Parts: sequence; C-alpha cells; structure tokens
Amino acid sequence: MAQVWRCAGLRWVGGGPVLEWGGGRRSALPWGKRIVFAVPEGGVRRCVGARGNACARGAAVPGRSTGARCEECARLDRAHSVAADTIADDPRPYRVYLAWFGPGLVKVGITALERGPARLLEQGAVCFSWLGTGPLMAARRTEELLRAALRVPDRIAYAEKRAVRSALPGTEAERATEVQELHARAVALTGWPETLRREVCEVTDHVRAFGLDGVPAALGEVTGLVPGGAVHGELVAAAGPDLHLAVAGLGVVVLDTRLMTGWELAPVALPAGTFTVPVRQFRRDQGGLQDGLF
Repeated sequence: MAQVWRCAGLRWVGGGPVLEWGGGRRSALPWGKRIVFAVPEGGVRRCVGARGNACARGAAVPGRSTGARCEECARLDRAHSVAADTIADDPRPYRVYLAWFGPGLVKVGITALERGPARLLEQGAVCFSWLGTGPLMAARRTEELLRAALRVPDRIAYAEKRAVRSALPGTEAERATEVQELHARAVALTGWPETLRREVCEVTDHVRAFGLDGVPAALGEVTGLVPGGAVHGELVAAAGPDLHLAVAGLGVVVLDTRLMTGWELAPVALPAGTFTVPVRQFRRDQGGLQDGLF
C-alpha cells in the first residue's frame, strides 16, 4: 500500500457530492460508485489545520473527532467565523432559512446569499425554504427572534438527523408541511428587523438530490476509522457529509466523511463485504443502542 491519499473532506459541487484530497484532487461520487479504501497499519490521523493553513505541529487528532483539528487550530478556525458568531462586519447580504431533516426536526439558520443552497446540501437538509434576506446582523436578529419566540433551534446534531432519515414521509407535500407551517408562524411575528426582506415560502426538496428515494434503511453508522481498518461498499445515497454505503452481506451503513479527513487512505483491492471499522447500530424501538457490530 505504497500509494496513499490524504482525505480533505466532502463538498457538494453542482448539486452532487465530491471527495477532496490533499493536493487539490477530487473524486466525484455518483450513485453506484464503489467506495473502497484501507487505513495503513500504523497510520496516524493528523490535524487538518485552520483557514487554509497547515497545522504548525502536525498534531495527531482522535479518530472519533468530526472536526479533525487540534485545540489550537480549532480556536483559530472559529476566531473569524460567521457560524461561531465571532464577526459582525461582513458586508455581504445573508439569507435566513428554515431547514427540515425529518419529522419534528426543523432548524433556523443563515447563509451568505452568494452561496445559494450549498449550505443546506452540506447540512443534509431534506427540504428547506428561505425566510428572509438582508444584512448579516439583521439575519442574526431574525434567527434569534425565532429561537426566542417559537423555540426553533439553530443546531441539530447529526446523530438525530441520521436517526430519522430512514423514516421520511413518502411525498414532497408531506415533507414540506412542517416548514410551511413554521414559515407562516415566523412571518406573523412582530419584531422583525426593518432591513430584512421577508420571502414567500417555497420549499425545495433534496430527497432526489441525496438519492434517498427508495434506499433501504441504514442499520448503523461508522464511529471512526482505525489503523488497519478497511471499507468496501457501494454508494447508494449521500446527505450532508454522510455517505450511505451498501455493504455486501451486511446492509446499508452510514459513513460520515468528516471522520475520514486527516487520514492517509490507500486505494486497495478488497473482497466485497469487507468492512472492518467500528460501527454503532442505530437505536430501534424494540432495542437499545449497542456499542458496536464488529
């Protein structure tokens, strides 16, 4: 396994998922593509750095960390971040959105107007609607208004998103209902910033973009890569950073590509069904959560 590629994460480009690698290489991820790789024995996951700069120490980071950054680089990355609410002088226009991830899971958020729906694809939003457009601080105040008045969260854990993804309503109309109802309640509120232009409710559905229509329910999720671990599966769907892989003799397993970043991975020939990284089974009504399948 002399050839190794260091994973730099997943991006949504042109409405589809693409894996990025150190050195600027990209791998498109069409449905049906075989995802096959191994972590070399003795491999160490390294910090990915911050804001385009390499980690000065080349620090090792835990296999279960989705951030893939050491403490120092994590602080630097958040020191000038809209998401972390550490800047207030960004002159770009922003949009406020309502995103739905499954029954009972709706959040409010903001994204730069120039990014279009990319932020929603990156988060794995099953459907969404724009709520308003305006300056950054007006968008922030609107976000806070919904949190305070309607108890709408601005964050939903990926574990919760995955847990409901296999039980989505079957039609776009059904999936749009909660967003439409919340949008109507939101625009009826008083106290909106004068500089934020309200937008009509037009729900965009991502089930087809994510390939989730008709995909079997996932049995569990990868909890982290490990030295010597290997993966061989067929890509059947993707949502946000998650790849849904059909593994021969096992079923569908979700691999969060944020767990791949910072590892050197080797493209190798593996038998179908090879899957030797830790997997945690999803909680089912009839049973508890077990620690691992392997």
